Amino acid sequence: MVCLGNICRSPMAEGILRSEITKRKLTHVVDSAGTGNWHSGEAPDRRAIATAKKFGVDISKLVARQIDRGDLESFDKIFVMDLANYDAVLRLTRNAEEKAKVELFLNQVNPGQDEEVPDPWFGEADGFIPVYKMLEAACTNFLNTIEKIHQS
Repeated sequence: MVCLGNICRSPMAEGILRSEITKRKLTHVVDSAGTGNWHSGEAPDRRAIATAKKFGVDISKLVARQIDRGDLESFDKIFVMDLANYDAVLRLTRNAEEKAKVELFLNQVNPGQDEEVPDPWFGEADGFIPVYKMLEAACTNFLNTIEKIHQS
């Protein structure tokens, strides 16, 4: 999961996906990062923590970090929150295989629409709730797809 600073959208997405993976008794590895390093080493934004907690997900122990080349090698999917971060991650890729891993996360809800998860950082705390719900829907659809593939 990748956003700009790794303190709002991507840690919420990581927390939601980890929670769902645990509920479904799956073993997938999830992490999050930012394309920028401004918040590296910091906890998620207090509003993101509070919003996730409201829905029963604890992201308070997550620590922001910047995406690196190793992520492109280690992970099967790199979900990004918006087009600017999509372009930033694509610049890190070295080949078609790595490029194919990078996808806008809301395409899990509306395939091919290339919709962006809005950045709630500049708004009020209640602006995090609709973002959380978008992320939750994308996480659910992604895991449903994975489970269907494994059942085939």
